[in-house]
Amino acid sequence: MGEDLILEIKKAFEIPCRDYTQYGPLTLAYIGDNIYELVNRTVTVSMGDRQVEKLSRECNERAKAPAQARAAHFLLPEFTEEEAAVYRRGRNATVYTKAKNASMTEYHEATGLEAVIGYLYLTERYARLTELLKKAFDFLDGNGEEPS
Repeated sequence: MGEDLILEIKKAFEIPCRDYTQYGPLTLAYIGDNIYELVNRTVTVSMGDRQVEKLSRECNERAKAPAQARAAHFLLPEFTEEEAAVYRRGRNATVYTKAKNASMTEYHEATGLEAVIGYLYLTERYARLTELLKKAFDFLDGNGEEPS
């Protein structure tokens, strides 16, 4: 991630350092969803200029709950003990909405993945965050191996 940008945001808005445990799993998932989307769009745009509709369609393929659920299953063996605990908190959180075209199980698993991403972002573990998202995107794009 752009650590300089993040530092500038924190400085400009006077954002204090906080312990990630102060945040509930759905708050972690909320910020994680946005970070996932930012990385997803950045990667997609970097592949070349195209019509906005095509960019949006490509991004949506990785961003849908079923795709995020597949990515979560793929990454689960890679998670540290702490990341796995955050994933379980996010997956098991009580949600009051459901994604279109996704089962509740897929939606919960996607929420778990987003919670991990939010946790890594808020704890400033940017190298780990990008490492996991690179593996997830490679997998979703057909360049990674299926989990055994």
